Amino acid sequence: MDSYRLTDFLPTTKKELDLRGWTEVDVILFSGDAYIDHPSFGAAVIGRTLESAGYKVAIVPQPDWHGDYRDFKKLGRPRLFFGIAPGCMDSMVNKYTANRRLRSEDAYSPDGRHDLRPEYPTIVYTKILKQLFPDVPVVLGGIEASLRRLTHYDYWQDKLMPCILCDSGADMITYGMGEKPTLELARRLNEGEHISNIRDIPQTVYLSHKDDIPDGIRENDIVLHSHQECLSDKRAQAENFRHIEEQSNMIHASRLLQEVSNGAGGYKNAVYAVVNPPYPPMTTEELDASFDLPYTRQPHPKYKGKRIPAYDMIKHSVNIHRGCFGGCAFCTISAHQGKFISCRSKESILKEVKRVMEMPDFKGYLSDLGGPSANMYGMSGKNKHACEKCRRPSCIHPQICPNLNTDHSKLLDIYHAVDAIPGIKRSFIGSGVRYDLLLHRSQDEAANKAAQEYTRELICRHVSGRLKVAPEHTSDRVLKLMRKPSFQQFYEFKRQFDRINREENLHQQIIPYFISSHPGCKEEDMAELAVITKGLDFHLEQVQDFTPTPMTIATETWYTGYDPYTLEPVFSAKSQKEKLAQRQYFFWYKPEERRNIEQSLRRIGRPDLIKKLYVSSPSHHLPLTSNEYHRAKPHAEEPPKEKRGRNRHHK
Repeated sequence: MDSYRLTDFLPTTKKELDLRGWTEVDVILFSGDAYIDHPSFGAAVIGRTLESAGYKVAIVPQPDWHGDYRDFKKLGRPRLFFGIAPGCMDSMVNKYTANRRLRSEDAYSPDGRHDLRPEYPTIVYTKILKQLFPDVPVVLGGIEASLRRLTHYDYWQDKLMPCILCDSGADMITYGMGEKPTLELARRLNEGEHISNIRDIPQTVYLSHKDDIPDGIRENDIVLHSHQECLSDKRAQAENFRHIEEQSNMIHASRLLQEVSNGAGGYKNAVYAVVNPPYPPMTTEELDASFDLPYTRQPHPKYKGKRIPAYDMIKHSVNIHRGCFGGCAFCTISAHQGKFISCRSKESILKEVKRVMEMPDFKGYLSDLGGPSANMYGMSGKNKHACEKCRRPSCIHPQICPNLNTDHSKLLDIYHAVDAIPGIKRSFIGSGVRYDLLLHRSQDEAANKAAQEYTRELICRHVSGRLKVAPEHTSDRVLKLMRKPSFQQFYEFKRQFDRINREENLHQQIIPYFISSHPGCKEEDMAELAVITKGLDFHLEQVQDFTPTPMTIATETWYTGYDPYTLEPVFSAKSQKEKLAQRQYFFWYKPEERRNIEQSLRRIGRPDLIKKLYVSSPSHHLPLTSNEYHRAKPHAEEPPKEKRGRNRHHK
């Protein structure tokens, strides 16, 4: 940090403006996170992007929202707009566990402090700024606003909330990865347009009187059920979400309209939230330009001597692509970044690796060379015209799309180029690996061979003793609702992992992630998960209780009780008692849990599982496959076959 001057960072105080000789700024960003000048942190990315276009940008990180609001006034009035960057994580997910308990620390604050950001900073910051500077536009960005751009269920308030523009009073949302819409907005404001007249920028959301919507309601617009309808009819909310998810993941999306008020906010008539379709995925050149901006890659000097947990995790890592086509039901990545993969060039990646190597505490080990999913780099549809018409939210569920190029060769080339740099001892893959892509056998034999090479190289060269993967559950019925592959694929991947370890004389572990209380998951499913994972000799560590977060299909299913694509009823564990009853099975091996688990198994009519969990026999130390388990299970339904009914929703 000592090698950088204060003026190498975007200014955060009046003193820092004076050091640059600035008397005013064009844009002031208010961030809920500590200011880390690094491409993994949204406020830094937007700030540096605007700076590169010639704008004067300042950042106010974690302003004090109590008292006299001096942090909101200290830099004065920006020439163009205030931008709200509430944080890299949703503020409520960041603060509370699935059981609504306070987390041990705030990973994006110095020393993990909890008291440096309010709940819903998007709303709190905007209201203060509108009170102090009512005529200055306020533009929302980041995860919190992006995923609250239309009617959404809020787990922490346990109610349906409208578009966040309604509660905050802001002028506009730039949703998703915000470089392009923010630059275009700055250009238009700089040319003298009023924000109330800027209605055509892609990837933005605004409120409008029905009569003022540009071109009126067009033929190809999708008019969603109103917020009021969703409040009175959960099925309407479920129907809405299918459209929202599909349009978030289409190249040629429709404009979405939703009535949010029939006479509020100063309007005499209906007010609509208008969601403009997103920009096309960024090109390699555009993504390189974003990552090649002059980040210091350091926390601002004001944090000297303080630990920022999130920075510690990523400071020696390099992100190589954006987007994820997995479409997992509980994940927000595709809602924010989209399903199409945008890749950095090899030159840009190597340039950043060399910058990491210059850091004084770098010892030769890259902690992660990855992305939202580690092994999607370079993958896209073979026939681009087919992709332009596609509505599927996932390219790999219910099965891998035959149009998807699953060749790992480009990714292997990146790994080889990075590992060949003198001074790089090891590059680890800390991001999640999709083993279904590795197991897939396509008609392209070169791609199949590359997948096998990647699997071996990953296990031999890029695992730091433990490879973390995410099967998420053992029940194929639950996995189908999660949009995850059959648990049979986990068995196959584990067999390959164990075989390669034996052949290479390695002693590595595979660490699986699992989720309890996901929509569709019942207590019996968790009991069976305990037996199956015991058969695999796992004492589970990486587990979590499902947390409903805005704008995921799992959350909408959990809240509404309907699958948004089929509108069929789906059970969800909702009460604290139900959720804890499911979670306990993760920890069957703890003596203090045994009595409750035995009682629960008798209560749900599965006392036969007590023997499988607690009576030792030689067979318990042998891996029990899912099919073997289901064949032995008394009174069990036939397990769903691999491809039964899986195309129904994606014709």
